[in-house]
Amino acid sequence: MKYIVVALSVLVLSSCAIFAPKNKTKVEQKPALVLTNTIDSVSYAVGVNVGTAFKQQMLQFPGGDYDVTILAEAFSVALKGDTTLLSYDQANAFLDAYLSKIQEAETQKSKSEGETFLEENKKREGVVTLPSGLQYQIVKQGDGPKPKETDKVKVHYEGFLLNGKKFDSSLDRGEPISFPLNQVIQGWTEGLQLMPVGSKYTLYIPYQLAYGEQGAGQFIPPFATLIFEVELLGIE
Repeated sequence: MKYIVVALSVLVLSSCAIFAPKNKTKVEQKPALVLTNTIDSVSYAVGVNVGTAFKQQMLQFPGGDYDVTILAEAFSVALKGDTTLLSYDQANAFLDAYLSKIQEAETQKSKSEGETFLEENKKREGVVTLPSGLQYQIVKQGDGPKPKETDKVKVHYEGFLLNGKKFDSSLDRGEPISFPLNQVIQGWTEGLQLMPVGSKYTLYIPYQLAYGEQGAGQFIPPFATLIFEVELLGIE
């Protein structure tokens, strides 16, 4: 069923942008649908299944609202195999171009927001900016040893996007994490070497020292500047 939804959605989505918006006109109300036999019921059930799954997909689709009337018409056309307005290949090409344009706009926005944030953040009292571009602020200064790049460390941490959304937290999971310091993002490798054991720092990490132009998973977009609250618990 997932395959049906994805395949049909390509033509449906593309057709939404091809049609020009129309003024709403009064339409005659159709008589209520009556399911008279098993085939009717199966057909309706499939429609409900596909429509519900498709609705959930559209909640994640970039670019804003879509025209339900045009979408339904395109869906019907696709089922009939009618390619008069748009072929399947044309739909794919249109959709690829549309999504690339949306992604490029979001990427530039993320990059610009990060640069603006770091430029303003470095003016705040207590924020230190290093030559690499990494910024940090001491929340609590410990009195233990500082780790070396080759050490394995144990930390508690929480990670945030610039909009305040938390994307990861060892505190929420209820246990710290241990890792070799030279096997994490560059901002962590550099930042944690400044911290004596027992310290808690806020790290402001530009995208070049984080996950770069690619981002990571579904929660960290490309060119994302990240904020981490990190507590160094020990060196193992």
